[in-house]
Amino acid sequence: MRILLVTLYFAPDPAANSVIMTELAEELARLGHQVTVVTAFPHYDVNRIWDDYRGRLVQRDRHGAIDVVRTYLYVPPDKTNLAGRLLNYASFNLLSTLAGLTRARPDIILAPSPPLTIGLSAYLISRLRGAPFVYNVQDIYPDIAVRLGLLRNPRAIRAFRRLEDFVYDRAAAVAVLSDGFRRNLLAKGVPPDKLTVIPNFIDVTFIEPGAKDNGFSRAHGLRDRFVVLYAGNVGLSQGLEVVLDAAARLQSVPDVRFAIVGNGAARASLQALAAAKNLTNVLFLPFQPRDMLPAVYASADVCLVCLRQDIGSESVPSKAYTIMASGRPILAAVAAEAETRQLVREAECGLWVMPEDGAALADAVLRLRADPLARAQMGQKGRAYVEQRHTPAQVALEYQALFHRVLGAPRAGATPHRATGPENRHGNS
Repeated sequence: MRILLVTLYFAPDPAANSVIMTELAEELARLGHQVTVVTAFPHYDVNRIWDDYRGRLVQRDRHGAIDVVRTYLYVPPDKTNLAGRLLNYASFNLLSTLAGLTRARPDIILAPSPPLTIGLSAYLISRLRGAPFVYNVQDIYPDIAVRLGLLRNPRAIRAFRRLEDFVYDRAAAVAVLSDGFRRNLLAKGVPPDKLTVIPNFIDVTFIEPGAKDNGFSRAHGLRDRFVVLYAGNVGLSQGLEVVLDAAARLQSVPDVRFAIVGNGAARASLQALAAAKNLTNVLFLPFQPRDMLPAVYASADVCLVCLRQDIGSESVPSKAYTIMASGRPILAAVAAEAETRQLVREAECGLWVMPEDGAALADAVLRLRADPLARAQMGQKGRAYVEQRHTPAQVALEYQALFHRVLGAPRAGATPHRATGPENRHGNS
């Protein structure tokens, strides 16, 4: 099968979606499929195109057995600026569509969001090359932008809603991460037979339980501390102010350290707030190279999944699977109805507290600090859970089955047969 993957992020870009799409592409290639990737130049971690790629429009290279075409895109200096974001998406969509049309005709196209506009690129390539496309929903737009207050103009919201409907209508199938995402799209009128639930995954051979005494923990003075780690996008949807609130409440506990590892739109304001509170027990570190991630997670005693009250109830952030693979317990500060809470309860791999409640978060940290046996058991159960359900090989087989079902349908002038997915599966920030 010839598969064209059109994705904003791909290795070596360190974004969470990059890791997911890279490992999925690798597994599909391992299954014997011919995989071509059209993606943007790496830019996520430093918020600008990497120096090795600057001054070019397009570059072709290889990632193992995978043919990769990388394109220029405009990277706005302010990630919260809507106009800049739109220009970012438009520049990538234009060049990725042209790049996709220069490749050999695919049998099927896979396009993961965000951005929502990537569905337009997939649709145009689909129409011009006569191949169906599968739209993979990693985050539901424009819902998340509206909830964060980034998108407020009623006309703009209506335009994005129409674009969302257009993409869902034109896709041969829509793969979603969770039952929560599925319910969201069903409420918007997407036919149930077009929706398939396929969760995200974690490479359990790369992220494994490791020793806390490692190069990363020694370099940052964490080896002899009780470390509460947040690693990932330091964005608006995470509501990480609650971490600083908890840290302020635990200033008098000498061995507790909060480590926030990553970049994002909220990082500067969080650092300013930590300085204003004179928090000496909070460490900010930038995105780490991918080969450092096992040591980063091994340095932690407990790992955080934080989302604002109005965000993230419908799916599980991919970092939750990474935490579970590392054998560390999850401390989830998410909405009561969130699927992350359901996952933590089902896997018995951590504790849950209400989001944006610093007192509750601080209390949970102290409870975990006082019970090393419970922490070890939670970590072991989390590791076993992802080993059984959320490996790249297992998920790649689900995508392969979906592609075969789509390709088994009549194409010319008829509505393709689409598959529904397994229920009660967990799905991505």
